[in-house]
Amino acid sequence: MLTLNKIHHIAILCSDYEKSKYFYTQILGLTIIREIYREERQSYKLDLALNGSYVVELFSFPDPPQRPSRPEAVGLRHLAFEVINLEETIAFLTSKNIESEPIRIDETTEKRFTFVADPDLLPIEFYER
Repeated sequence: MLTLNKIHHIAILCSDYEKSKYFYTQILGLTIIREIYREERQSYKLDLALNGSYVVELFSFPDPPQRPSRPEAVGLRHLAFEVINLEETIAFLTSKNIESEPIRIDETTEKRFTFVADPDLLPIEFYER
């Protein structure tokens, strides 16, 4: 039987590296583990951590194709982060000119959540603990 320990990381391709780097580090607060420019690929690779745990690889490539987001496409749907207080999270995001969707309630858990979009329109969910 296969034994998985945890999700190691999520890889995200971006179209504007500096804009996405700012969003994931300055808005979401992920910390930089390492940043590498790979000349042969004309690509940055940024390894990011949440609370000391490696969670996101942010890549830039020249001219990546756009991500189909709406209507929802097959594949990875969104990236979700747990938050303690949804109103405080939304207020912070609003102060940074990031619009969130109306708060929804998970029908199964009755927990509240909302979505924003990263600079490339990848849905980012904030799910209240």
